[in-house]
Amino acid sequence: MKVFLTGATGFIGSAVVPELINAGHQVFGLTRSDAGAKSLLAAGAQAHRGDLDNLESLRTGAANSDAVIHTAFNHDFSKFKENCEIDRRVIETLSSALEGSGRPFIVTSGTGIVASPGRPSTEEDESVPSSVIPRGASEEAAAAAAQRGVKVSVVRLPQVHDRLKQGLITFAIAMARSKGVSAYVGGGQNRWPAAHRLDAARLYKLVLEKGITGAKYHAVAEEGIPFRQIAEAIGRGLKIPTVSLTAEQATGHFGWLAHFVAADLASSSALTRQRLGWQPKEISLMDDLDHARDFEPQPTAYAQTR
Repeated sequence: MKVFLTGATGFIGSAVVPELINAGHQVFGLTRSDAGAKSLLAAGAQAHRGDLDNLESLRTGAANSDAVIHTAFNHDFSKFKENCEIDRRVIETLSSALEGSGRPFIVTSGTGIVASPGRPSTEEDESVPSSVIPRGASEEAAAAAAQRGVKVSVVRLPQVHDRLKQGLITFAIAMARSKGVSAYVGGGQNRWPAAHRLDAARLYKLVLEKGITGAKYHAVAEEGIPFRQIAEAIGRGLKIPTVSLTAEQATGHFGWLAHFVAADLASSSALTRQRLGWQPKEISLMDDLDHARDFEPQPTAYAQTR
């Protein structure tokens, strides 16, 4: 298939590109820069110039494809609600070019927006409304597309990691470095799910080839890692103390990240594995954290000017 991929040069998309090409698919990826176009060509893909604000470029890309995979998202959390509504508009635009065609459309969401108090979330759980968590806009737009006859499915991501990035944990590392302590809330037994970037990329390929309309899939390799273990790994990596905070203290310490740090986000991928035969095989989150690039010595001001 000829696959139009948004976010093709991003953290997730750049791993999806070779996965699709190695499976015999053609890829043309959305990029807004010459550097991005060059990297796509080097990876064996084609470049499609445009960005998330250029709706016509999105519509054209989708119209000229056999399938669309949407992995792009602006992770500027200072404009989180605005960026979630931009994602809704992007999904609406892409799906409008696919109506009535039967061509697959894969939308990206997150396991963290699924409400399942007291147990790991599953693929059959609904996402919370965007009025509660703005990121719900992505799944709302996907559901609307399915009602219009688009063959849309959703991949929900946990904390996706390698040694360069670890999802929200990357922000927690930066915060710990600036504060001089690595913190968790209460006993720190709330859990975060995780998956390696390459395992997540393999799931996108399987959903493309085997996914069904309206289905949700969880790219979860590890169901839930206690956040205290994550905070302790950050403390070891940065060689700073690890401390417990009360909920009140966490708000001031973590800012926008406080809600996530205290949340129990455990998530299951049992149905995804059963339905698609997906079997994660890469190293664990804690293995990557033990060797994370963010823990390497920071360059001095002198070195940065060389």
